[in-house]
Amino acid sequence: MLKSMTGFGQAIIENENHRITADVKTVNNRFLDIHVKLPVEISSQEITIKKRIQSLLKRGRVDITITLTQTTETSYEINLPLLKGYLKALQQIQVELNLDANIDLALVTKLPNAIQLTTSSAPNQEITASVIAAVDQALAKLTDMRINEGQELAKELSKRLDFIDGAIPSIESNIGQLLPVYRERLQKRMQEVLPNTIQTDDTRFAQEVAYLAERSDITEEVTRLKSHVLQFRDLLNVGEEVGKKLDFLLQEMNREANTILSKSGELSISKVALDIKTEIEKLREQVQNVE
Repeated sequence: MLKSMTGFGQAIIENENHRITADVKTVNNRFLDIHVKLPVEISSQEITIKKRIQSLLKRGRVDITITLTQTTETSYEINLPLLKGYLKALQQIQVELNLDANIDLALVTKLPNAIQLTTSSAPNQEITASVIAAVDQALAKLTDMRINEGQELAKELSKRLDFIDGAIPSIESNIGQLLPVYRERLQKRMQEVLPNTIQTDDTRFAQEVAYLAERSDITEEVTRLKSHVLQFRDLLNVGEEVGKKLDFLLQEMNREANTILSKSGELSISKVALDIKTEIEKLREQVQNVE
């Protein structure tokens, strides 16, 4: 089942002691890029959270934010040795740089680890379990949204494939008419270049027409293009990471369309090939959001 790389999920776990909120948002990215924002009190859970994300997601930028609100009274302790060291360093800066600025309390309280939860108020197993539960629920909602968007994306991709499928027979029907066109084009060119008094060798002329037809033959390119479309459809129904494979197939389809354009000088074929190329470019834009 196709999955989009764009999605959002939120979960809230609340009881009489605390309230945990987990918000997770994903956007497209070539690889899996995880960014976790946690309160200092539960920073030890970062690795656990990343592993849970890695088990579910394969590609995309992931931003997850966890907030912890204590609903009961919480006590803190002051790290005096650390604060004394900070203040000594700040005072030295004042002296060395001849600064008149005062050190205020607001600055002191923002220093890292200056004020910490007491051991009795530190996150316990209950809070840790709530954090993991909130993350799992948020990821489940995110996954549902990515699947839903993926299904809509698959429908749009299928419509564009239908257009390409419908355009290919138009090229195939014109391939058989190319030989007379090449013969007429070569004959006209020879008449422009050679004087009327010079007789042309019919055998040589036929060889040149055959050579031109062989060099401009697009049967193989059309066959490969049809094969790529079929493979693309099959991948839309595969329940795994297919975004990179789809992107590769579209590169190949684009190459075949370009070759058809360069080989065939017939206006009717060139027009259809340009239409196909336009649809392939639209497909490539949409596939960038497929996991």
